[in-house]
Amino acid sequence: MALDRNGAEIREVATWFAAMKEEGEAPPGATATAMEGDALHLPFPDESFDVVIISEVMEHIPDDKGVLAEMVRVLRPGGRIAVTVPRYGPEKVCWTLSDAYHEVEGGHIRIYKADELLRRMREAGLRPYGTHHAHALHAPYWWLKCAFGVDNDRALPVRAYHKLLVWDIMKKPFATRFAEQLLNPVVGKSFVAYATKPHLPTAEGK
Repeated sequence: MALDRNGAEIREVATWFAAMKEEGEAPPGATATAMEGDALHLPFPDESFDVVIISEVMEHIPDDKGVLAEMVRVLRPGGRIAVTVPRYGPEKVCWTLSDAYHEVEGGHIRIYKADELLRRMREAGLRPYGTHHAHALHAPYWWLKCAFGVDNDRALPVRAYHKLLVWDIMKKPFATRFAEQLLNPVVGKSFVAYATKPHLPTAEGK
């Protein structure tokens, strides 16, 4: 299940799902649905999912506590959640290079420090159990975008680096995979936190 407020994005994801099914890339028996919706008012009953992923969303939404509360509501007790946000250091560089990067409608309105995000998750009733950094190769791309203009996709350095990223995603060569693993702790673009939703205490356990 994929959900986003942007209808165009959801239609694109639905196209990806269909293409994966046609190419036989989806696991046997797997199903996937893309739907438009609001992260603050999820159209699902309580405790609907065993796993929830909220990726690069919370930095866009003023009521980030409300978003986490909704994620916890639809997650089953014992279920797992993964939360990703832009990492503080690389994101701070983007804000420094470009006002347009974060001042546009729907743009990033805050930069999280790792301990701040983990505190938000604990306050929502989650139990964090692991973190890491990811997407180091994407950090320089966004620095270039901010330096040459976030809407300027024609700048040669931006176009060249974008081609590199597409090639890396499609081919997954060992050299770039290894390089990203080494660079993730240093300049990983995303901070990723994992947590569980505790089971409620039973009458016997009280």
